[in-house]
Amino acid sequence: MTRDIVVINPNSSGTVTQAIRDTLAPLDPRFRCLDIAEGPATIVTQEDVDRAGPRVAALAAHQSEPAAVVIACFSDPGLAETRARLDCPVIGIQEASVAAALALAPRFGIIALSEAPIERHRRRLDAMGVLPRLALEVGLGGVSAHDAGHGPALYPEILAAGERLKAAGAGAIILGCGGFGPRRATLQGDLGIPVIDPVLAAGAVAVSVV
Repeated sequence: MTRDIVVINPNSSGTVTQAIRDTLAPLDPRFRCLDIAEGPATIVTQEDVDRAGPRVAALAAHQSEPAAVVIACFSDPGLAETRARLDCPVIGIQEASVAAALALAPRFGIIALSEAPIERHRRRLDAMGVLPRLALEVGLGGVSAHDAGHGPALYPEILAAGERLKAAGAGAIILGCGGFGPRRATLQGDLGIPVIDPVLAAGAVAVSVV
């Protein structure tokens, strides 16, 4: 029996979940993407992250023998709890994307949805021991996870953020939200340096271990 790679989007946006599904489909047919109806449309605050963690762990624990679980939110909510409850690999998109960036360049940058999560991200990077490799993180003007990948007027702001990161010495750029995926290829072409979709990075890790 083929076992699914379960991908959990901790927010309630169906369009973000569909974008995640579209991103991962070419990698492997085993990805099964879920979202959490009671979650917010976008994970923004530490309170959002704290509330999402138990929901992610509970949803993962209710899946039938997944081959792996991917947590498709850049703050990796519930990562430790889910790993404690499941025997299969559990992969957070922040950890996976940072690992990919470190493999590609001496220093990396991050584009966040707003300024609000930057300090939280920095604490996580410090705990991972990689904060010295961060060139800069730039926050957009407070956009939703949906608009990060689909808002037609938003791309110039995303491109300007990428140009700031490149000027700051970033040799690779991480898109700091699971909703950014539809922008990745265009942004990489315009900037001329690797741009990492964290969902794709985590999906590649999942495929490699299962």
